[in-house]
Amino acid sequence: MTQFILALFLIGIGLSVAGTGTHLYQQLARKVAAFSLQGQTALESLINVVVVVICGPYMMLRMGWQSGSAGRPATVDVLLASTIAFGWSFVTGLMIVGTYVAMLRAVA
Repeated sequence: MTQFILALFLIGIGLSVAGTGTHLYQQLARKVAAFSLQGQTALESLINVVVVVICGPYMMLRMGWQSGSAGRPATVDVLLASTIAFGWSFVTGLMIVGTYVAMLRAVA
């Protein structure tokens, strides 16, 4: 049960960082965050890669909730997007918490 709670905690951390990062990027860059790796310069391409890796779970959830042809989201799209997004947010949360713990150990 402890491992399950830890996994949910990591998913929560990953999803919150992804959502916060997405909205922060959109506010600072003044453009919509998307799954594109192309940029006009090498630095912009590198920033796009970081945005996709960190903010990907939140963008994936938003893509799953887009309306289909009937005006409402399809169940399969929502389930697939949420499964991918929650798995991805687990990895993102693991990276964030792992970095946090490593920094705490380096300081102590």
